[in-house]
Amino acid sequence: MVWYREKLILEDLVFVGGLVLVQFVYAGNSILLSYLMSLGLEPLTIVIFSTFATFLIISPLAVYFERSKLPKEFSLKLLIRLVLISFGGVTLFQSLFLKGIKLTSPAMATAMPNLAPGIIFIIAWTLRLERVKLSCIYSKVKIGGTLLCVVGALIMSLMSSTGTAKKFSSNPPPSDMFDVHKIIGCLYLMAAVFVLSSNVVLQATTLVDFPAPMSLCAITSLIGVVITATVQLVQNHKVDFGWPVVRLGDLICYSVLGGAIGGVCVSFNGWAMKKRGPVLVAVFSPIATVISVVFSVIAFGDRINLGSLAGMFLMFSGLYSVLWAKSKEGFPSDDHLESEFDPQKPLLA
Repeated sequence: MVWYREKLILEDLVFVGGLVLVQFVYAGNSILLSYLMSLGLEPLTIVIFSTFATFLIISPLAVYFERSKLPKEFSLKLLIRLVLISFGGVTLFQSLFLKGIKLTSPAMATAMPNLAPGIIFIIAWTLRLERVKLSCIYSKVKIGGTLLCVVGALIMSLMSSTGTAKKFSSNPPPSDMFDVHKIIGCLYLMAAVFVLSSNVVLQATTLVDFPAPMSLCAITSLIGVVITATVQLVQNHKVDFGWPVVRLGDLICYSVLGGAIGGVCVSFNGWAMKKRGPVLVAVFSPIATVISVVFSVIAFGDRINLGSLAGMFLMFSGLYSVLWAKSKEGFPSDDHLESEFDPQKPLLA
């Protein structure tokens, strides 16, 4: 029993540390993506190259480590899931998100994705992928912790965005509050977050029948490249390789770097979702916002206001609450609190 608990503690450390590291990588990848777009590269071009690089890098690892985990045959239902994950995660999310940025602002686009943990929790709860029993104290803590995390992340993002707006622009006239283009842009961003949240839940359910995270990442990356290239061909009547803007060698280096990092992060997230479910993985996503704020302070000399600090406190309080509740679900209760743990029932039943 002792060695089993030690094994679980080590797995918890790898789980938490890996997800935090993933958020650091995502924050750095956003900076790289912004730099490439500032050079004049089309966003869909970046998606095509980096996603194809992910496929090339992850595929050999998937074959070597997960050959025995692949299903004997691919049913029509599984193939449809793979296509939906590829279309939603690679093509549709990126298109909606970029249209939202164009019609609103990068600040608003940064705040919107922090709604994902709450949306994922609602979707997972509705589809009975997340075990919730309102009479159990651990379920109540999970619900309250998720709400705290989302509210804290939104407060921190909006307060930081307000500070940036005051620094770089004058006060907008009252009519701008009802700008139709901004309202449409916000709807685009909300739709993008909903697509992303649904895609995370769909990926978690697919891992039940397809218990190979790296293989799932490689296959959906290849399908996503084909779909994204087709969309770009239909929209622009050509596939833009971006050669006049960036040298081919530099573009390949950026693609390999982004593809390798993205592939490792997506595969780790897949493993984490298979182990603990989509909600707990999603709760870590607002950490990237904290990293962005800290980077702004270090690199650009921005100041963190009181509202941002309050948002950080709420967010990490909610994160700790969810982690505590999930850890209590993993052991038979030693006290008089009711436990949801059932060792015979998988998390994503």
